[in-house]
Amino acid sequence: MKKKSQNIIYFFLLLILTTLLFLLFEIILNVEQKYNLFLSENLLKDEVDKILENRQKWIWLNYVLVYLLLLLKIFIISAIIDMGCFFYNKKIKFQKIFNIVVKAEFVFFLVIIFKIGWFYFFKKNYTIEDLQYFYPLSALNIVGYEGIHPWFIYPFQVINIFELVYWLILAYLINKEINDNTEKGFSIVASSYGVSLFLWVIIVMFFTLNMN
Repeated sequence: MKKKSQNIIYFFLLLILTTLLFLLFEIILNVEQKYNLFLSENLLKDEVDKILENRQKWIWLNYVLVYLLLLLKIFIISAIIDMGCFFYNKKIKFQKIFNIVVKAEFVFFLVIIFKIGWFYFFKKNYTIEDLQYFYPLSALNIVGYEGIHPWFIYPFQVINIFELVYWLILAYLINKEINDNTEKGFSIVASSYGVSLFLWVIIVMFFTLNMN
């Protein structure tokens, strides 16, 4: 019962911090203004006004979708790691795995904080595309998004320091749960979440290629 209440507390803390950081991101980096400028350069005024009106009307839906997608992501990753534990003959209750994944998710808040800091202090002349494609400490920052095919952008974003730290946190907490001093936790993460992430990247690349 205690563990279940901890899961709920951590998850709701994750949602609260997600909301606060996204609001800070929108306000500090003037996302609305950048978005309006992008639309104005590519559409007629009437079309822009209609899009902005609908965006304001359904803005609450964006947050609901973020919460639902975050819950879905955590649940799927927990289920995948649970299968990995099964294949390695390591028994961990699903709610404990769920708690581990929720804790590891906090590392991605650093991505938003880094993005805010980068565009607020360093690259002050930026576009909505810069905000969309910039991923701190990733391979995409090395090659740049302007010179590569669109279907390569996502995989280059996925290759980043925060993703590696995410793996290490998952592995450490799994090792701690199974009382294993070896690298068994990392093997479980790599063979379950790692393989699934690779397949997901391939799927995203396939759809991006077909859309373009």
